[in-house]
Amino acid sequence: MKLPVIKHLTNFIEENDEDFVVETIETLEALTEVPSLKDEELDVIGELISNMYGAIEVNKMVKNGSPKKEALNSFMSRVMGSIDS
Repeated sequence: MKLPVIKHLTNFIEENDEDFVVETIETLEALTEVPSLKDEELDVIGELISNMYGAIEVNKMVKNGSPKKEALNSFMSRVMGSIDS
């Protein structure tokens, strides 16, 4: 996951609508079922999906009253904590 990408997607959600990102996730998930995709391509799609889910999570935190910067940092801390475990 990349914080700048999540931040950019969070801004996109604020300016547009979360539904655009949700539909994009659904489309990318459907693409992962193409049998001819290479592992590298699946990795890229997976990274995109992860960043989009991260932006949705950060957006929920902001809607619940967290300042955006705090929500981004909190989310990334949780992600890094789960990796370290």
